[in-house]
Amino acid sequence: MADLKMQARLARRALRRGLARVRFTVSKSRQIAEMPRFFLNSFPKSGTHLLTQVVGGLSKLGPVVESGLPAVLTFEGESGRPRPVDAIVKDVQRLLPGDIGYGHVHAFPALVAELCRDGTANYFIYRDPRDVAVSHVFYVSELNAQHVHHDYYVNTLKTFDERLRVSILGRPEAEQPFPGIGERFAPYLGWLERNEVLALRFEDFIEAPRATIDRILTHAEQRGFRYRGTQEAAVEMLARSIDPQRSPTFRSGRAGAWREHFTEAHKELFKQVCGGLLERLRYEENGNW
Repeated sequence: MADLKMQARLARRALRRGLARVRFTVSKSRQIAEMPRFFLNSFPKSGTHLLTQVVGGLSKLGPVVESGLPAVLTFEGESGRPRPVDAIVKDVQRLLPGDIGYGHVHAFPALVAELCRDGTANYFIYRDPRDVAVSHVFYVSELNAQHVHHDYYVNTLKTFDERLRVSILGRPEAEQPFPGIGERFAPYLGWLERNEVLALRFEDFIEAPRATIDRILTHAEQRGFRYRGTQEAAVEMLARSIDPQRSPTFRSGRAGAWREHFTEAHKELFKQVCGGLLERLRYEENGNW
């Protein structure tokens, strides 16, 4: 059944690529085979849908398409078990020039080499880990009944305070260990060290949306994307691609919601497991918050 679903996805991708090829041949644009492949990476609950919408808008400017392939993941969705690195790399290699794919992947050396080579436009979006912890509680307990930790959050943990503590500290005692949020973020930090990757904060879209979209477009150009028309008009078109109804995180239009949920005890727990992470990510100047 899984093979049949993949074959169907590949067939639909071929159709989209064919339509893009025809459309942009008429407009005398560069061909899809000359485009970079796009990979949109994120720390979970950090604005994946928002970034996908903006980069997906490039399909209106040039011959690129949303691949329609499954998200590339470091962990299996149902069990939470880590996937072999070679399987993750293979998933990425399914992307063709002009394809847009997405996922949540760690900065494994083999994956960094694959996604930072010429012909790939790689983006990494992240968000204030305190807001991520709060979002994680709502997602696991209310929005995704299939999540590996849903039963524990709903039937064992009885209060929001208890659930937030676990989202911060993790569940090291679980059959499939769930690390604290600092340890969960650490494997992504390698993406911040690569010039080939455009690292974006979710909050950038709220504080300076046009400037952020301009950076996304510029990075695409630097990695080989070409389009006709002015950059100003292209940025305007990409801005119109954002649909808040399909991006719940962005729909609220604000950052810092953690302040409404963190008690002083939560703050201390967070500092214990995250060390200088907030300073590294430019959310705080020091530990006095």
